[in-house]
Amino acid sequence: MAGNAWFDVLDGDGAVMGSYFVGEVTVVDVEPSARGFGLVDLTVTLWCEDALPGAERAWDLVRTGHLNRTGMWHALAPEDRRAWLSVALWSHVYRRRGRPDAPAGHAFTLDGRHIVDRDSFFCAIGEAINGPGGYFGWNLDALDDCLGGRWGATAPFTLYWDSSAAARNRLVERVPTGDHEVALFDLILEIFEGRGVSVILR
Repeated sequence: MAGNAWFDVLDGDGAVMGSYFVGEVTVVDVEPSARGFGLVDLTVTLWCEDALPGAERAWDLVRTGHLNRTGMWHALAPEDRRAWLSVALWSHVYRRRGRPDAPAGHAFTLDGRHIVDRDSFFCAIGEAINGPGGYFGWNLDALDDCLGGRWGATAPFTLYWDSSAAARNRLVERVPTGDHEVALFDLILEIFEGRGVSVILR
């Protein structure tokens, strides 16, 4: 058993696209590698909380440069949207490649037509801020963190939320906050407002 390690996901040129912390790494087979003299291929078993089933497809799109159209997450099953968001998070630095945040005062458009639950909201807001496969949070705390900068946008900014009525009707999950509960849609608006984002519902 090798213990704990970082597992790097590489692109075709060998650059690191993202990394996972893995535990309980155990080598079960070793053989010479076809990739070069002195290299070996290892077969291992491991434990990783963050590598979600279904993430392979999104990683392949990142690796091949085909994560390049908006709406590619629309057809995903609910359980696969979480995996999509995980790849958006772990590949964020690689995909942005040092690009600065959009400046304060910028306007973004959020397409609400395909927002049906919490994860689809995060897929949509990530795409609105950072383009296809973009990341801008995958839970409410992470959304608040992203609004602090370094994740693609600098507040204050304006967010035009298209098809917001349909999204409001779907984001009805009750979320505890303080000593009461609010609908998820309303809590999202509160988070935006608290960070100086002007949300225009359309």
